[in-house]
Amino acid sequence: MAAQATSLDRIREYLARLTPQARSNLLADIERMQLYGENISGSALILAELRAEFRKGGESNGRLGNPSRHFFKPLEALFVDRPPELATAGQISRGSLSPIWEWINHSLLPAMARDYNESMKKALIADQLQQASQIAAGFQAKVVKSLEGALASEGGVTSAQSGLGQYTSSRGSLLDLKKILSALRIRDAIAALSNALPPKIEHFEGETLTRVQALLEAFIAKHPEGLPFALVIVMKRLKQPWQLAQLAIQASYSRAADHIAATRYAPAVSMVLDHLDERHGILKQALKSNRVETAKEILTEIYDIEYQLHEGIARLDKSDWGKRLDDFMAALAVELKGEYRTVTADIHGNDIHHVLEGIERRRPGAGLLHHLLSKGRDALAGSATYYEKLVGSDHHKAS
Repeated sequence: MAAQATSLDRIREYLARLTPQARSNLLADIERMQLYGENISGSALILAELRAEFRKGGESNGRLGNPSRHFFKPLEALFVDRPPELATAGQISRGSLSPIWEWINHSLLPAMARDYNESMKKALIADQLQQASQIAAGFQAKVVKSLEGALASEGGVTSAQSGLGQYTSSRGSLLDLKKILSALRIRDAIAALSNALPPKIEHFEGETLTRVQALLEAFIAKHPEGLPFALVIVMKRLKQPWQLAQLAIQASYSRAADHIAATRYAPAVSMVLDHLDERHGILKQALKSNRVETAKEILTEIYDIEYQLHEGIARLDKSDWGKRLDDFMAALAVELKGEYRTVTADIHGNDIHHVLEGIERRRPGAGLLHHLLSKGRDALAGSATYYEKLVGSDHHKAS
């Protein structure tokens, strides 16, 4: 493990010295060598680092890739680095791709998959990317037709689950398989929507919000089943995830929670809450490994989302969303109470509560502190007192 960590550090140091174009060329060269069957020492670590970097930067152009990557390419905007059990209705876990691809190759369409892989490798080696795209589209159509038949009966679903079980222990991969089928059916429409949307959305309001909503309306009119996929794509473009709720608020022409819940974009609010769950998981890992600065950033984001939802949606407390948010923030407060008492981190001589006290807090009467105080949760009294002290500390420093 230590040797692998050292190698990874050296790889990262080497890659950091390369220009973006050089990294792109290196990635393409390694993938091309793999297509020829050449084994390169350390290539797995290098590829993992390069691909992670390109994903983080939203870059994909110029990638040579491999047959499986070209098969899944139309769905890349839907991929998330979450376990399939935690992926939302419009998300596809990257962890499911490999077992699903193996199942397609060995069980669903073994002969056709073999022909596809051979044809794709020849096209990629010859740098015939247009032909590669056509080959991928042809195989995608065959897989869609085969999956429609395989998943049409209870017996077929059971067989698919059993087959996937040979390559993964996660039962959530079957859900991802169904989502892949749904998304491949409308892959061209998903690609068109993705291309039409702004690559980055700083402020999701006014003309920008109206334009995005118009694109979504046109998409949903033809493909209503594709709404979860469309929302995932939009959310990835937003500077702040909570902004996705603006779609539902705008569609209702009202800030009332019950009116918003009646719109077709109501799932957007649930997706924001799902994002809180995701950040919570990362926060726990950060606290467990004493990465306090990371925990501070995540907590700031969580409090900001909680504040923005209360500011944007009236009568949120009386809705199922409000209850879910309330329960989430209460559980978070209990965890922070435990961390405050038991965990310290040696970062520039500061323990965890000194570092976390720099987190931006909201005005009295809003956010977590408001909920802890106004609802009188006895179990959280210690956390409420703690946050009161932090607020008081900030006021004292400011004066």
